[in-house]
Amino acid sequence: MNIIVSGATGHLGRLAVEHLLARGVPAFDIVAAGRNPERLTALTESTGVRTAVIDFNESATLDAALVGADSFVLVSGTEAGRRVAQHQNAIDAAQRAGVTRIVYTSAPKATTSSFILAPDHKATEEAITASGIPATILRNVWYHENHADAYEQAVRTGVYAASTGEGRVASAPRTDYAEAIAAVLTTDGHVGATYELSGDTAWTGTDFAAAASAASGRDVVFRPLTSDEHLAALSAAGLETGIASFLVALDSNMRDGLLGDISGELSHLIGHPTQSIADYLAALAQQ
Repeated sequence: MNIIVSGATGHLGRLAVEHLLARGVPAFDIVAAGRNPERLTALTESTGVRTAVIDFNESATLDAALVGADSFVLVSGTEAGRRVAQHQNAIDAAQRAGVTRIVYTSAPKATTSSFILAPDHKATEEAITASGIPATILRNVWYHENHADAYEQAVRTGVYAASTGEGRVASAPRTDYAEAIAAVLTTDGHVGATYELSGDTAWTGTDFAAAASAASGRDVVFRPLTSDEHLAALSAAGLETGIASFLVALDSNMRDGLLGDISGELSHLIGHPTQSIADYLAALAQQ
């Protein structure tokens, strides 16, 4: 087994490397790939895995990194507007290298959802299918960590303000999603599968405020905003219009229930319950 993990200098990719090692994959069989040489060096020193510097915009770096790879963990990129082309570069390089399996981290119901982030993932899933490379698609709903800043602000102000209404979010921590990557690579029966991965519980803005109160010891209340109110507040805080509009759209998706479905597939893959938002915030408060 020779596994290359992209995004290894970021959060999800690095955690995937750690979970592969924890499941007994030899360090020599793992190539941690990313753009930051210093972080890659630190990862080698701490884990013993091999590393490769890659840039999704530079096909030559992908070709060099994928030599001899059996499985390629394609952790989705983060550059809006460029992600589809970058993913296509990675998939094309995997074809040239003779990779026999791709594990891709996608978005919930990517091919059918109106979720604002779905189109890039839909295009990538279609590109993987067109490549003919056997694949496992992991559709990650949402990360607890996406709300770390909101927690800090809520503790400072006593208010969690959002335009999510009564929408629910079935989030889980990155480490649980990363463990799913390791699970599908180290157990049988996952080639050709698409998994809708979510936390075991889904929370509302009111639930988040209650969890923030319990974690911090300070009373936090949920202040529901309309989309217009939310956009005005973000703009007043100095956010650029495009970013503010994107964040409001995310909350609208949450309000509409697009991130609220609980599948049970994540806890089934990793063999234990996912961490709740309350437990995540409690741990965050101790840091």
